[in-house]
Amino acid sequence: MVVMDNVDEEATGDGENNIEEDVTAEESTNDENHEEEVGGDVKDDLVGEIITTIEFLDNISDYRRTQQKECFNLVRRLKILIPLMDEIRGFDEFPSPESCTHFLYRLRKVILAARKLLETCNNGSKIFLALDSEMIMTRFHSIYEKLNRVLAKIPFDELKISDEVKDEVGSLCKQLKKARRRTDTQDIELAVDMMVVFSKTDPRNADSPIIERLAKKLELQTTEDLKTEAIAIKTLIQEKGGLSIETQQHIIELLNKFKKLQGVEATDILCEPVINKSTSLVLPHEFLCPITLEIMQDPVIIATGQVISSIQKWFDAGHKTCPKTRQTLEHLSLAPNYALKNIILQWCEKNNFKIPEKETSLHSEDDSEEQQKDEISLLVEALSSSQLEEQRESVKQMRLLARENPENRVLLANAGAIPLLVQLLSYPDSGIQENAVTTLLNLSIDETNKKLISNEGAIPDIIEILQYGNREARENSAAALFSLSMLDENKVTIGLSNGIPPLVDLLQHGTSRGKKDALTALFNLSLNSANKGRAIDAGIVQPLLQLLKDRNLGMIDEALSILLLLVSHAEGRQAIGQLSFIETLVDFIRQGTPKNKECAASVLLELGSNNSSFILAALQFGVYEHLVEISSSGTNRAQRKANALIQLISKSEQI
Repeated sequence: MVVMDNVDEEATGDGENNIEEDVTAEESTNDENHEEEVGGDVKDDLVGEIITTIEFLDNISDYRRTQQKECFNLVRRLKILIPLMDEIRGFDEFPSPESCTHFLYRLRKVILAARKLLETCNNGSKIFLALDSEMIMTRFHSIYEKLNRVLAKIPFDELKISDEVKDEVGSLCKQLKKARRRTDTQDIELAVDMMVVFSKTDPRNADSPIIERLAKKLELQTTEDLKTEAIAIKTLIQEKGGLSIETQQHIIELLNKFKKLQGVEATDILCEPVINKSTSLVLPHEFLCPITLEIMQDPVIIATGQVISSIQKWFDAGHKTCPKTRQTLEHLSLAPNYALKNIILQWCEKNNFKIPEKETSLHSEDDSEEQQKDEISLLVEALSSSQLEEQRESVKQMRLLARENPENRVLLANAGAIPLLVQLLSYPDSGIQENAVTTLLNLSIDETNKKLISNEGAIPDIIEILQYGNREARENSAAALFSLSMLDENKVTIGLSNGIPPLVDLLQHGTSRGKKDALTALFNLSLNSANKGRAIDAGIVQPLLQLLKDRNLGMIDEALSILLLLVSHAEGRQAIGQLSFIETLVDFIRQGTPKNKECAASVLLELGSNNSSFILAALQFGVYEHLVEISSSGTNRAQRKANALIQLISKSEQI
């Protein structure tokens, strides 16, 4: 499923998303030097650090809701390593450094990367973690992959590990091999709501019910929660260099919408005082660039009167608005603010504050941007090459660039990549097809690119790959259709282009990931009235009912959400309203999760409002007492649905 940045689902290799980058260069150097020091002290220190870190992680219980399940899964898997470490620590004769010491250092690096990720999921910005959930899942997958590689090279014989522990490690390796990027069930409603509020064109982006629902899902409903989130956002912006200006503004705007719900005054958190970590100095907020939050070296005044330092990237990305006030700029001229620059320099000298080196050369940043543009131009040119291998390598590189950050998506589109990529969708080479459709999927995260891709006539070709492509190409085609269908006109185009039947087929016969991609796309498409009939005609009901029976797939809420859309359609009620289905609904109302109960009650209410026989059938399965319980202890929405059903039952009994 696609939410925002970094949605590419390809398996990462050694050179991509390398988790060892989370370990500092200094640590890496120290590790290499220490490998020469063989002995019990080194071994015990390494083993002790690994065990202590795992036990520390096991004591963390408050993970962000969007990654909670995956965090607990990772910790559970790491705990399996403790018996192995205990046996290594108890082994007096430590073997050769070439094998065992190297193993412990490599394992330590993976554990440190896992700790960094889990701490991010423990205290990071809730809004950003929900927004960037795909990339977070990629990091989990990368850790699983690296951990499996390390464990596969354990010198069991040299370490004299017991058969019992060998079996446990072998079982862990099997788990890691099976671990997929989407091991956690995604909340479709959350994903769609996030896309709506971050959309510039969707008229629902300020709807109170959606904002309220997001605040509840992200657990940002109290003043204290909002204060903590504001601190997390400021820390994120300061520390995450790759976070785009636009994403920063979106996150802050959503935080202010949450504040408004609680009656808290909306503020620009970027203008609040910042504590410099190295000196404990409070940097005056008027010295800070509102874009980067760093102290300004060459402040300029823009058309709105705001003083900003790093504005060129904002303009290069095609923006013609003030990044602070969001007002449209009358012109893009910049006036140097020499007075403020002198005041900043005097303050820095007086307080012995050294401006970071990276801020001293704006030309190097410009050169880097030009190099990136040149690289992209060469890649786009290579797409038209007559050499198959050159085309294949070019589209593969584009796939990676489009996954990395928003700026690359804009640069690729501006360089004319989209029309050429659309042409490659019908290319007879399956590898090029797969990379082309995945690149378009990544590019489609950008709202402007969605229109460009659909205007180039890509949708029919994407649907054809969905029908006949390889497994990964089919899954990414489904995700691309979901992303493109965020535009209402594309919902219509996909339906008219016969895109719904192959999505239903993927829903029925695909892998677990394929089912989720298809389910997400079908949910969005079914928001269009005409597409409901098309989905029913394509046989969507049966695979949805099957998802309700197979609870191990973890797609119950999503399936019920689509069924709720379909029961508003007369043919949908006829296809869905089987006696066995009513019994299943009552079962979810009786013992499902709070969300299960809410969705099941909503579906039953829609069915019963149109045909009282469904209410009578539900009564036979004992629904009444469970509705009474939900009316007092369910979620707010579930309580409303339960009360409406109780009233409907009362009316039915009076007739």
